[in-house]
Amino acid sequence: MTYENLGGGALDYYSCRYGKSKLLFRGPRRKLDQPYVAVVGGTETYGKFMERPYPALLEARLGAPFVNLGCVNAGLDVMFNDPAIPEICSGAWLTVLQITGAQNMSNRFYSVHPRRNDRFLRASNLLKTIYREVDFSDINFTRHLLKTLWEASPDKFTMVEAELKEAWLGRMKGLINRLDGKVVLLWLADHAPGDARAFAPDAPDPLFVDAEMLNEVRPMVAGLAEVVVSRAEIEAGRAGLIHDEIDAPAAQASLGVVAQARAAEALEQVLEPLL
Repeated sequence: MTYENLGGGALDYYSCRYGKSKLLFRGPRRKLDQPYVAVVGGTETYGKFMERPYPALLEARLGAPFVNLGCVNAGLDVMFNDPAIPEICSGAWLTVLQITGAQNMSNRFYSVHPRRNDRFLRASNLLKTIYREVDFSDINFTRHLLKTLWEASPDKFTMVEAELKEAWLGRMKGLINRLDGKVVLLWLADHAPGDARAFAPDAPDPLFVDAEMLNEVRPMVAGLAEVVVSRAEIEAGRAGLIHDEIDAPAAQASLGVVAQARAAEALEQVLEPLL
């Protein structure tokens, strides 16, 4: 078990591993020799700073075991490359796949850490050639990288954005095929897919993913639950997060517990006819 001191007592994530994976998933660990639903995603799926993320809420609502395979700051790379995730999903009744942004994945321009996908590792020679004026040595995170590139040249940045969108589509299609079963997508954000905005340093996740991209993968899945959380719901939901003062900035990036409840409600409507 892993305990993190998040203020007001320790929040127990019951961290566990499955199979040959090097990732620590949120528990409690579920048995895989009986029917279950797999849930794959990023920070909101993991449920950082909250007692009951939406997979746990759904488990109580539907009376079926849910295996939480969410990873903090995960992009499609960790979901696609981890050896345990496709294996677990192939044995599930169905898989819920949270839609994550296109920034936290390796592509022709840069590489990310294989497990902590928000970590920038290196720029490709192609990117260094395009952005000769940029010093990449002090950049550690993908958001910082994109902010630096965007500020250096908004015109050149259009090439980066196009590459990330293309890479996301290819990786997303490949992941859905690897999951080998019924897949339901979850859009959980403060904006609808059709309201995706032009890039800015504080642009919300799922970064770069728009309605056109979702329409391209939609025929490959069994359903889509779209949850758009209002600013008032986010603010109200953050009051239910468990963290200490040092983690307050990270907690502010969360959509909060109200968003989790709304995700569970929306997914229940989509999942119930499929189970």
